[in-house]
Amino acid sequence: MKIIKIEAIPFAIPYRKPLRFASGEVHVAEHILVRVHTDDGVVGIAEAPPRPFTYGETQDGIRAVIDKIFAPQIVGLSLLEREVVAARLNRTVGNPTAKSAVDMAIWDALGRTLNLQVTELLGAYSDRMRVSHMLGFDEPAAMVAEAEMMRDTYGITTFKVKVGRKPYRLDTEVVRALRQALGSTVDLYVDGNRGWTAAESARAMNEMSDLDLLFAEELCPADDVLGRRWLVQQCDVPFIADESAVTPADVTREILGGSATAVSIKTARTGFTHSQRVHHLAEGLGLEVVMGNQIDGQLGSMCTVAFGAAYRLTTQRAGELSNFLDMSDDLLTEPLEISGGELTIRPGAGLGVEIDPDKLARYRTDN
Repeated sequence: MKIIKIEAIPFAIPYRKPLRFASGEVHVAEHILVRVHTDDGVVGIAEAPPRPFTYGETQDGIRAVIDKIFAPQIVGLSLLEREVVAARLNRTVGNPTAKSAVDMAIWDALGRTLNLQVTELLGAYSDRMRVSHMLGFDEPAAMVAEAEMMRDTYGITTFKVKVGRKPYRLDTEVVRALRQALGSTVDLYVDGNRGWTAAESARAMNEMSDLDLLFAEELCPADDVLGRRWLVQQCDVPFIADESAVTPADVTREILGGSATAVSIKTARTGFTHSQRVHHLAEGLGLEVVMGNQIDGQLGSMCTVAFGAAYRLTTQRAGELSNFLDMSDDLLTEPLEISGGELTIRPGAGLGVEIDPDKLARYRTDN
């Protein structure tokens, strides 16, 4: 079970349409495939999605930090030495998705070695999660049509609506249109990606107070400390810390400081090892939790459902697991399928998914 090699392979797959939100937009999934090789011939896999406008990571930067800093410190360790791996990764500041992909590939390799699913290694509460779908910026009619298609085709009944535009009524009108079109049978929540001020956020939430929203997420910047505390006091729904809560310490700061009352766990930024810590912290504090999405491909989405299905707390709400549907293709040999509004884990060892070598050859960008 000794790690003998770590690969960081860049690839690029276009989206069918751009994904637009307050902090930026994405036209191509320029991600990194991480492969961890062991002396037993096992290969664990995971995916790192750069978010330069959120965490400052780029595809080139992720590849460089894995090749030049992380791999030399980790090669030679056992798959069981996950705490040693975490300690060595944490010597380097930042780089959350690079660290997380390495961590998750190690967990996948461990599951494959022991012939156990990652979900079984983590907790084995369930084998599935309900799915929520993210609606990016567009005209109200287009966003309503997309939501109706997702409901009718995949059975999805929870929608995360991107907000944060100016004037804020552009977005409140969209949310109202969604509620009127979809009725009370769906759950809606809003995510501002830090696009509004605290005052704009409060006005927007007041205008939407009759729309039965499930959550509000990152409506204004995390560094507006007093504004966020004031805003949370105005909100009558749980306020989710997302980009402001990258580490367990960040979660503690946001919650105890009164800047949030719920948390989003994203395996793409905290892997499995640190996501466990965030989960246990949230459980101890009695927080609502949603499993978030880093605009992951199918491999990243399987990592999310593998973790989310492992615990009772993370199965209580629908997880953000559908963004891969916006990609024009993917790397897996067997595509993921959302059915009845749910995504299930795969039956094989580890994450239960494999990379198609022909697709990897087609989309990798380092040849």
